[in-house]
This record gives sequence, C-alpha cells and structure tokens, in this order.
Amino acid sequence: MDLPLIGLGTFKARGESVKLAVRTALQQGIRHIDTASIYKNEEDIAAALKEQGVSRQDVFITSKVSPYEQGTGQATRACQQILQRLQTDYVDLMLVHWPGVARTDAASPHNAEMRWQTWQVLEQLQQQGKARAIGVSNYSASHLQELLTRAAVKPAVNQFELHPRRQEVALRQACAAAGVAVVAYASLGCGDLLQQPVVRQVAARTGKTEAQVLLRWALQQGCAVIPKSVHPQYIQQYSPQQLLSWQLADADVAALSALEDGHKYCWDASNIL
Repeated sequence: MDLPLIGLGTFKARGESVKLAVRTALQQGIRHIDTASIYKNEEDIAAALKEQGVSRQDVFITSKVSPYEQGTGQATRACQQILQRLQTDYVDLMLVHWPGVARTDAASPHNAEMRWQTWQVLEQLQQQGKARAIGVSNYSASHLQELLTRAAVKPAVNQFELHPRRQEVALRQACAAAGVAVVAYASLGCGDLLQQPVVRQVAARTGKTEAQVLLRWALQQGCAVIPKSVHPQYIQQYSPQQLLSWQLADADVAALSALEDGHKYCWDASNIL
C-alpha cells in the first residue's frame, strides 16, 4: 500500500464547501482524500473528483464503516453503499471507524463481537479487490492487539488523534512493532494548538505557519497527516511542496514535544471493551 504522507480530511465538510476543498487539494498536489460513511459527503467528493478530471488511479481514497454499521450484514451493506456513493469500483483504504457499536454500553462484549465481524467483512472486501488495503481508526493498543491475534489480514493503518499535547507514544510503538502505519488526525488540536505560545514561537523562528509547524512535527514522528479545511488559503499550506521540503530542527521538535499533557480534543475509545 502506497499511503500518501499528506491527505485532506473532510469531517463535517459537505456540499459546495467540500467540493471546493477537494478541488483545491488536488490542484495543490494532495492525492489522498479521507472521508467516512458517517461524514455524509462521499457523493460530493465523487462529484469533485469527476469535475477535476483526475484519474482514479492517481488519487488515494479512504473511507470508513461507521459505528452504526458494525456487524456482518450491516458492514457488508455499508461497504457496498460507500463504493456506490464514491462512484468507484474500489477504495484504496477502508477502515473500521470506531471499536464500539453506536448506542451500546462501552463495557458490553457486543462491541468486540461486532468489530470482529466488521473486520472479517473488510478482509473479504480486500479479497474481492474492492479495497486495496484495510485498517482501523481510534483503536487503542488493546484493541489492536486483540485484532492482531485473530485477523487473517493485519490492519495496514491505525488512524487516531495525535498532536504535541497527546503523542500516544506507547500506541505508536505498538503500531510500529506490528507494521501498522499511523495516520494522525486532529493534528492542529481542533485549532487550539495554533494559539499555543510555543507553536507560535517555532513558527516565527522557522518562517512557517503554525499549522505547517504542527503538521511537520507529526510527519517527523513518522506519521501521515490528514489536515481538514474547507478554506483554499489553508489547504495551500498543506501541499506536499509546502510540507515535505524542509524539517524542524531537533530543538524545535523537543520544544513542541514538551507540550505533552495527554489532552484529548476528540472522542475517546479507550474505555470500550
């Protein structure tokens, strides 16, 4: 699997705004578009890809089976519908979006059974050529280990929240040991980290924007990134040309890493059994 280091996140982006975001990303050389069943924007993304005229083999598409679609029957239908909405015969990466089942108690054993059934559906999807790779999202180290002990196909990717305030060192080590690539989301701390004095100081020192500094930090941790924006002026900052042509000095990496305090901006799956 040739996973691009930089992608466009599309959470909460719909309609003309997500179409503009996708078009801008493609124009900036970004070739990974990250979506999900629960985002309800796959048809808009398909339209934007068609309008832009980029060959299917030249764009890497990720989608995800939602917590409302877990289990053999529902996940099978969900995968079919994802492909239909994206107007494609295959996705490059299909993920289990969440280790739990919607509206199910976190302590219920039903979660483990349903995510296992969902994973088996994804394995079949890959065997059928409808997903080039399969993976997970929001899996803790224990969720990952549970899957690795049973799966015929190990996950290619684990996508989870990662930024200087929550670096998930142990989870990243578990992924590395298993050969699972890490895709970081919420790299900007939902915008909050852009205001951090240390981030601003590093940005001023390097002549880069705060967002570029944070994304470069994640890249230097060995992670792929999928920053989300619907604003062309921000998406232009995320292009491979803008992010891959320079490096943070070790001192700047250390200064950013010193922000670690375990803070989570997004949902937490660690208590799901």
